Amino acid sequence: MRKLIVCGVSALALAAGISSADAKGCIKGALVGGTAGHFAGHHGVLGAAAGCVIGRHEANKQARAQQQQQHQQNQQKH
Repeated sequence: MRKLIVCGVSALALAAGISSADAKGCIKGALVGGTAGHFAGHHGVLGAAAGCVIGRHEANKQARAQQQQQHQQNQQKH
């Protein structure tokens, strides 16, 4: 019961503090990390939290690279 409450509160806290652009990376990372953590010794919640952080980082990195590429293309046109 305690784990369920902690998971619910954690999920609400993450959802409240994440913009829609970051949510995609977080959700995907949490799914992968939670699954890996579960099979690596029943640490699914810990894996989901770590996966969310890593997923957000990767999504932000990809978004920055895409913005930089668009900026370079705009500079070449002018």
